[in-house]
Amino acid sequence: MSTDEKPPDPQETTPQPYTIFALNERRYLTYLLGFLTLASSLTATIYFPLIDLLSAQYAVSIQAINLSITLYVIFQAISPAFWAPISDTFGRRPVFLVTFFVYTVASLGLALNRSSYVALLLLRGLQSIGGSAVMSLAYGVVADVSSHAERGRILGPMLASTNLGPCVGPVIGGGAILASGDAQWCFWALLIFGVLSLLVIGWTLPETARSVVGNGSVPPQTIWKTWWGVLLSSNKARVTERVSPDVQLSNGPSSSQDDGNNGTDKTGKGTWTLPNPFVSLRIIFYWDTFLILWLAASAYAVWYCIQTSIPLIYGRDYALNDLIVGLCFIPGGAGVIFGGLISGRLLDWNYKRAMEEEARLPIDNNIDQIGEGRADSPHQSFPFEKARSRGSMTILCLCTAALIGYGWAIEYHVHMSIPLILQFIIGAKCTIVLQMFSALLVDIFPEKPGAAAAANNITRCALSAAAVAVLQPLSEAIGRSWFFSLIGLVHGGGGLLAVWLLRRWGCKWRRNRGILSSYSS
Repeated sequence: MSTDEKPPDPQETTPQPYTIFALNERRYLTYLLGFLTLASSLTATIYFPLIDLLSAQYAVSIQAINLSITLYVIFQAISPAFWAPISDTFGRRPVFLVTFFVYTVASLGLALNRSSYVALLLLRGLQSIGGSAVMSLAYGVVADVSSHAERGRILGPMLASTNLGPCVGPVIGGGAILASGDAQWCFWALLIFGVLSLLVIGWTLPETARSVVGNGSVPPQTIWKTWWGVLLSSNKARVTERVSPDVQLSNGPSSSQDDGNNGTDKTGKGTWTLPNPFVSLRIIFYWDTFLILWLAASAYAVWYCIQTSIPLIYGRDYALNDLIVGLCFIPGGAGVIFGGLISGRLLDWNYKRAMEEEARLPIDNNIDQIGEGRADSPHQSFPFEKARSRGSMTILCLCTAALIGYGWAIEYHVHMSIPLILQFIIGAKCTIVLQMFSALLVDIFPEKPGAAAAANNITRCALSAAAVAVLQPLSEAIGRSWFFSLIGLVHGGGGLLAVWLLRRWGCKWRRNRGILSSYSS
């Protein structure tokens, strides 16, 4: 060996893990995100049983109170398009803190406001601005700390916890009405939730954005540090030597195939860029993402129609009191939780099978080993569309059959156990479909998961608002039986076509988009 030969650089030979967050840290993040994302679903559903009471309290019509729901949904659709791009570059933690501060202040205002309808509208809109971005931010965190192969095991419990909101929200609302006859108690409950969330975020939520801390090896600075870290003046870097045994190096890209986000050029501080909501809007109009968003949004809209119709169906048709009507949300919510739990395992199982069968790669490998950012990388040709959509056609057919059965069951006022059981089935099926294609969306936009999740949020809210807008007039015109049969056929038939197109041409569309992006950059 000649004396002028240089020893190999460890940075060139040692593979960098996709993330150095230990298993226990990721497990904690899973349940923390599940708790925080309750802000969106809990705040929306706790309001439904209050409609009649708020109408009397503010001396306005039911339609005027419904306007506050419409306003909430509008801001729910557009606010993530501003917050999510900021979080992709400036960091997740500061955006979480700001949005929950806004949410908490709005909840305080609602709790104190007893007479002003205009204030109700403004504060409800502000509450939506603060609370609605949490799902997009949470998807960004999941993409930061988990590789494609293990993303399902985080998304499953997170969404299962998130979907407790539709279960407990109406029960809290209905219970507050029966116990006190005062809607303000619900807003006080949301204020307590907001304060608790702020404290938990401030003290324990680490910065995960790969643009700020890479794979976690770069120590966060100033506002990106937890309050606990600031208190202890802890500025110790997470280095790869402290990676716990449960972090598999085989799951991360090697240094020679770095995706640019492992920490080699990060400073621990975010970069402020003016938010561009059109980044999320642009994502909607790609061929493959349009189909993915249709699949996710239509499943969400179907479930939103079920949730919205429950007070009318069980309150008027079955003549139940407010508390019992609130309890009627539980079977569907239980189905949503069940669907969230099993879909996480299903996603990971499908992905591993695809790695073995489609890509001819070892089952314990994953595509994160290969540079994601390059147009010529195998990431562009890996069949994510087939991997994530396995079994979705069967699920769509079952969901369509359940929706048709639900419509005819409530039309003929059969025993209420039948529609309640069907609510469980529909909730589980819609959750599985939603989670499948939400994960796929983040998979194909690894460089901007927050913006992709915001695009998902925009389409979900827009389609849900449209579906709810036609729910009552169309049900009165053609009957609930034909209404739910119609949305079942649209969701199922359109979904089957979308899945077929994605499996046939999705990978080609994505690869062509990557090539065009590389030419323009």
